[in-house]
Amino acid sequence: MRMKKTVSFSKNTTNVFFHILTNCNLKCEHCYINKEQHGENILPIETIESWLKIFIEKNNDANVIFLGGEPTLHPDLPRAIKKAKSLGYNSITVDTNGYLFHNILSKVDPDAVDYFSFSLDGATRKTNDMIRGEGSYDKCIAGIRKTISKGFTTSLIYTVSKKNLSELHTIAPFLKELGITRFFIQVIGIRGQSAENWHEKLQVSRKEWLKTIPFVADKVAKLGITVTYPKVFLNGDEPFACAGLVAKNYFIFPNGRVYQCPICEDFPLHSYSLEGNILLKTPNINETDLFELNILEGCVMNKLIQPDNLSYDSQGKPKYKVACCMLKEEIQGQ
Repeated sequence: MRMKKTVSFSKNTTNVFFHILTNCNLKCEHCYINKEQHGENILPIETIESWLKIFIEKNNDANVIFLGGEPTLHPDLPRAIKKAKSLGYNSITVDTNGYLFHNILSKVDPDAVDYFSFSLDGATRKTNDMIRGEGSYDKCIAGIRKTISKGFTTSLIYTVSKKNLSELHTIAPFLKELGITRFFIQVIGIRGQSAENWHEKLQVSRKEWLKTIPFVADKVAKLGITVTYPKVFLNGDEPFACAGLVAKNYFIFPNGRVYQCPICEDFPLHSYSLEGNILLKTPNINETDLFELNILEGCVMNKLIQPDNLSYDSQGKPKYKVACCMLKEEIQGQ
């Protein structure tokens, strides 16, 4: 029997989303990296190790996700992984586009990395390469197969947009054939490249999301694959809750900015800054001043930054609430 649950915010666990560089070999249409806000420097390994230590010392119940850009472009990623392991991080994930630079798979052991998480944005070569760049589909598939053959566990991320929604329903047997154990469906955020291309309106509508995503998630889970996707829209009288008030999520960028809400990343609203390997709170006004605001639309950040997914009745009352972007639904594959 499959179990569907809403994954509530954890008060005890720290999640460190660590962007160790912003460089990437691809130019995906929906990339959220904004170099003007996030910096262009590649963090020295000594800095990476120091920052990893800062967050594990804040809470020894911590997970780290290494991100970019493309994190395998960093020549010292293997050393960063080994440092995170030695510091006692509960889980270590590497998000990658599948090119797996610097022969990364031969420089770390399967017991050091919990997941290599691959990004693929189409069930077909044509759709994926239209979004992510020519040749990226074949390279990602080859990377997944090679990673699994070497004993690593893999997951796959599919960022849903109007350009690839129609293919999502065909992906279940493909995931099973590849050997994927976890499947993440992501909603496209209006930040970075997506914000620049806002006129293309890549986000799917509420109707499209609710009609497609839960159905596909259940279909994939029937194959024994655990599926996670953002709740996005709250039903009826479901209360809104902001992860920034409860959870310990930190989104770290190479220029030292540390956010708690990813929607804010296009703006200098970060809660913390890393300066001289010291974590400092930033002065007001920052994102934390917005977390406690209570509005009928739900997420304040969504209302301010990406309001196109809201809808109102003839009286000007919102028809529904938008959930915190960190609130997830999960179906355990069995």
